[in-house]
Formats: sequence, structure tokens, C-alpha cells
Amino acid sequence: MRFIRTIIVDDEWLIRSELAGMLKKHPEIELIGQAADASAARLLIHQSKPDLILLDIQMPGETGFQLLDTLEISIPVIFISAYDHLVPLSIRYQPVGFLLKPISPQKLESVLQQVFRRYPPH
Repeated sequence: MRFIRTIIVDDEWLIRSELAGMLKKHPEIELIGQAADASAARLLIHQSKPDLILLDIQMPGETGFQLLDTLEISIPVIFISAYDHLVPLSIRYQPVGFLLKPISPQKLESVLQQVFRRYPPH
């Protein structure tokens, strides 16, 4: 089976922890790392070359949008935010999905099904 190598980028430890726990229910997802800010995420992305990023938009320092603008490669992204007004702004990055905080297991399940349809694990 091919796993979807995934990282979580969010400045809130609790969100990262909750998402990591929810992702454990999906054997197709391999959580390979977490980062609390764009700078750490950039390094993690460079080192681990993930297949998918769960990315908070509003973080101290750089935003998730700014992080994506600096990457030299395109990686599928699921945006995370407490602000639904950012959904239209996220469209230019062609996200696989958008999760509003607090994140429900049902909403994560729905977004992951979109991921599995677009990037099926083998």
C-alpha cells in the first residue's frame, strides 16, 4: 500500500495534536511531521518531501499563503483556519479542501475522501 505522506503546519499545538489523533484512524495517511510556523514548515517540506500539507493560514510571522508562495514545488494542500472569510482567498492555491476550526472528525473525513479521490493510495 502506498501512503500519503502528510505534514501538519499550525501554530496551535492543540490543533496539531487533535489532527494527528484523527489522522491515525486513516491507515492511508502517514503523518511524517509537524511544524508550528512557516519557517519550520519550509525546512520540513524540503527534508521530507510530503505528498500533502494540512496548513494553517494565519500564523505568527508568515501566513500559510506566504509559505506556499515561496515553495519551488507544488504540493496538495488542505487549508485550516478559524476564519471562513479566507476561503475565497485560498482558491488561487487550488486546495484539496478547507477545514474550519474547531475541526470536526466528520469534516476531516469528508475532506480526506476528496484527497483519496484525487490522489488514490495504492
